[in-house]
Amino acid sequence: MDVDDQVTPALTLRGVSKRFGPVVACDAVDLAVRPGEIHGLLGENGAGKSTLMKILLGLVQRDAGTILRGSEPVEISTPQVAADLGLGMVHQHFSLIEPLTVWENVILGDAGRVHRAAACAQVAEVARRYGLPIDPHARVYQLSAGERQRVELIKCLRRDPSVLILDEPTSVLTQAESAELFTVLRRVVQAENRAVILISHKLAEIISATDRVTVLRRGTVVFHAATAETTPQLLARQMVGREVSLQSESAALGLLPVATPAASPAPAASPAPAASPAPTDATAPAETTASVAGPAALRLHEIRVLVGGLPLLDRLSLDVAPGEIVGLYGVEGNGQATLGDLLSGLVVPDSGTVEVGGRPVDLARAGALQDAGLGIVPEDRHRSGVVLDMSIAENLVMKSLAGVCTRGVLSRRRMNRIARRQMAEFNVVAPSPDTPVRSLSGGNQQRVVLARELSAGPRVLVAAQPTRGLDVGAIEDMYLRLRRAAAEGVAVLLISTELEEVMALADRIAVISSGRIVGVLATAEATAERLGMLVGGVSH
Repeated sequence: MDVDDQVTPALTLRGVSKRFGPVVACDAVDLAVRPGEIHGLLGENGAGKSTLMKILLGLVQRDAGTILRGSEPVEISTPQVAADLGLGMVHQHFSLIEPLTVWENVILGDAGRVHRAAACAQVAEVARRYGLPIDPHARVYQLSAGERQRVELIKCLRRDPSVLILDEPTSVLTQAESAELFTVLRRVVQAENRAVILISHKLAEIISATDRVTVLRRGTVVFHAATAETTPQLLARQMVGREVSLQSESAALGLLPVATPAASPAPAASPAPAASPAPTDATAPAETTASVAGPAALRLHEIRVLVGGLPLLDRLSLDVAPGEIVGLYGVEGNGQATLGDLLSGLVVPDSGTVEVGGRPVDLARAGALQDAGLGIVPEDRHRSGVVLDMSIAENLVMKSLAGVCTRGVLSRRRMNRIARRQMAEFNVVAPSPDTPVRSLSGGNQQRVVLARELSAGPRVLVAAQPTRGLDVGAIEDMYLRLRRAAAEGVAVLLISTELEEVMALADRIAVISSGRIVGVLATAEATAERLGMLVGGVSH
């Protein structure tokens, strides 16, 4: 018998089941996580991972099965009970209060008198110990997505959980930040004998970071093994229930190398992109102009956005041609979020112009970008993509009510008819158009956003971090939709921190650093090394 098999697990689930009406979310799930182990949990959206974790956190009560903490059966009736048992979770979606400081967010929920200096010192100590540098006095609204993820981690780690659940912890981190997080996490897990459940859709991450792995499909455990005994191909097949070609789907699975657009199947009707010439000498500087040879569907010229006198966007210029996908790539926090907000109509630049279809857009006028033919899939779908408590139908028509209103009266029949058609076209899986968006999986929520934006027939589609937190199936579908939109003549601006994603989808890659474009490469000439040098400020 393996010595590890004689170790009492820190947490054990036996035959845990949960049903919501006719839907079986978890079906007799068995899972054991040992002290000093990072245990990977894989599965597509809707596989049962979230329900299982909610059961462990006391947010949902199981219908059947047993949970053991060590060797003792436990009942986890509330989140407080879960915390008292040493269970902590870092959620994929942030639960921070933006106007408050980092230290104020970290201590929320504490009882008794608050001592500011002691709280700040504690935040700084946890940050130092786990390699998660952050300013305790910074206000959350000023932080990048990667920095906000650090705050969520510090909130959880401060309570010193012995079983730590991480839900897509690197979805907003750069590759370097992800590598550092797992290095620190591995050291702490081994030194302090903690148990970690890592939920991720990135197979490369699971392979490199975990000791054991369990795969859920449709609520059932379909595979369990030591990670060293698996392969990406095997895990991918177990996740989706079919053979997976890593060559064509590597970006969706979080693997390199990725297929370039030239190697990917594309519809015959795709217009030829107007790509900037790229240097062939690996030591030569990248092109720093982001313009196209022909007329641009989207033209950003000398865009400058200042906050407190500091530039968030610094004379940024970028063109995207009809039928072209341009990837905007860079480390989180270099102006991508500001650019996304500007193209959503939420930010007015201090200087510079935006043209759609060759015509300047008055960014001070509400709805001007939408009227000009620009659609957007925002970075944070919960914040600015959907209204969670409204129905699918309401979310699909909210930006254009003309087709569902007569003399100011909303026709719910027409609204639902349009919604059913778009749900079928974009594979939105839900019981009815009246289903609240809050109850949908992340992949289906993103499909609702994409259906609304593409159904409006845009000239330009801006997709900011469009696959963040999605599983392999939803990512594949998103890639297909973006390629199809470009094939139909839509100019697509893809804003992403995922290297695999931009190399898989883009015709050209523009690198952003400190709010400005520092280089542009044709994807056929791009390499991870060259892009990494540009991101780091080295142009040759």
